[in-house]
Amino acid sequence: MVQSSLATKSQSFDLVKSEIEQTIKQAETSLERFQEDRESGQDLQNCLDFLNQLRGIFTLVELRGGTLLCQEAVAIANDVPVGASDDKDILLIKLNNALFILQRYVEYHQQQRADHPELLLPLINELREARGERPYPESCFFDLDIKQQPDFCAGLPESDAVRTNSDYDTTSRRMRLTMQVALLGMLRDRDPVISLKLIGRAARGFARLCEGAPLGQMWCLVAVTANTMLDRSMAITRARKRMFMRVEKYAREMVYVGRVATTKNAPDSLVRDLVYLLYFSGSTDSDVTRILSTYQLAPAEFTDDVMEAHAQRLYGPGTDVLTSLSEALQDELNQLKDKLDIIERGIEPDLAEFAAIADSLERLGKTLIMLDLNRLAASAQEEAGRLRQWEAESRLPDSDEISQLADSLLGIEDAAMQLVSRGITAETDTLAATGQAPRESVYLQEALYVVAEEARNALVLAKRAITAFVESGYDKLNLANLPATLHSIWGGLQMVNHSGAASILERVASSIQDRLLDAGSDPEPQVLEAVADALTSLEYYIENIGKRDEDSGDLLRLAQASLDDIGL
Repeated sequence: MVQSSLATKSQSFDLVKSEIEQTIKQAETSLERFQEDRESGQDLQNCLDFLNQLRGIFTLVELRGGTLLCQEAVAIANDVPVGASDDKDILLIKLNNALFILQRYVEYHQQQRADHPELLLPLINELREARGERPYPESCFFDLDIKQQPDFCAGLPESDAVRTNSDYDTTSRRMRLTMQVALLGMLRDRDPVISLKLIGRAARGFARLCEGAPLGQMWCLVAVTANTMLDRSMAITRARKRMFMRVEKYAREMVYVGRVATTKNAPDSLVRDLVYLLYFSGSTDSDVTRILSTYQLAPAEFTDDVMEAHAQRLYGPGTDVLTSLSEALQDELNQLKDKLDIIERGIEPDLAEFAAIADSLERLGKTLIMLDLNRLAASAQEEAGRLRQWEAESRLPDSDEISQLADSLLGIEDAAMQLVSRGITAETDTLAATGQAPRESVYLQEALYVVAEEARNALVLAKRAITAFVESGYDKLNLANLPATLHSIWGGLQMVNHSGAASILERVASSIQDRLLDAGSDPEPQVLEAVADALTSLEYYIENIGKRDEDSGDLLRLAQASLDDIGL
């Protein structure tokens, strides 16, 4: 029956495909005429009529993505008055985009024989936001019987209860701070791995604070979702940022309202969003499959990474195009670097080579302008001008001038290499900005990697030692060598200019010595948890050492706050 239904839908779509394409072109033509003459109400009305006609066709052939996109496009068109002023330009731009993507989606559906409305959701939400409406969640196309809720906490390890209100207040504040640091990293598009790890840690902490109360179920589901997103390397989109911001509201309530906040249930809409991410991840993890099986679901075949690949067919050039473009630019730059190397090493270099390099740079600049990479193009054109000047003056450049030219070429090459991962974006365009800081030494980079690796190993040993200390009933022999081990990497962090991390590490080592080894009684649970939080934050910080974007000061502040909370 399913195959018959799919075949019927495909046949129905084939019958109306040419009509759809013709109607889209008519809508585009009417919109173009209106943009040229904004007093032409008839053209605007024609565009509306064509959009409504398309919506009816998509409804008939059961193309949900096309139906909803046409619905939002009609709403946008209705908000554009006859004689629209410049403040309505954004609505007209969005309407043009909708028609363009609609045509691409029709071609995509014809090739794939499948309707994936999720692909159109980012554009649909852009249209809604342009009208001041709330965007749809990712799960808006996801059918789920929310009444059949499993025990989300069944797969998470049990932990000790929080004994006093003071413990609750201290831990809840620290967990909320962890959540806020993670959200800040997400909003600033920093390392998503660290943000997801922090969210998972905070969610497990909040679940422990709930002590079996209803809200604990949501926190366990958040922890499973964060771990799944991390395991599957799922992107942190705008919709997912909004979802985690909703989650943070419950962290705030647990801090300011207290234990009473744990007695409420999370809204069904939030549970649906979280379960959808588990379904959409394609993960076969035991916790994920257990939760999905309760809802009689299996991991999706059209997963997050598959959708990203398919979306490239609708939005911007595909990976193949970007790879070819990147390789072509790198080939051109390699030839320039070879010529520059000959000039720098030659005893009597030919000054005519300056003209050849300048010609190549000017051609490269024109190519970059066509790609809308204007800052990179300006850098290439500027260096071409310097080469022309050296040729006119019949002089060889000094070492500093040669170095500056080489830095500019390396900057452009760096941007060309990252076209595949970053795409043709403003971020790519800023990679070769003039006046950038000198590149770090290769030897310093090697030192950073060595120190980071040693630090990671030491922290792993430290966490294992503390775990063994707790499991053995606080046998101090498990911690005997720990302060010295941590102090051994303190000097390395100082040498590579990470004194903040070294300072936190020194505090942790001193705390282990004073509060765990030298103490005459068993340690308080809060002390062990604070030390574990500080070590985890340090571990995440060290993972960023040596990376391009290693601004992880929030992680150090989080470690410091963990130690400050209990006076370590």
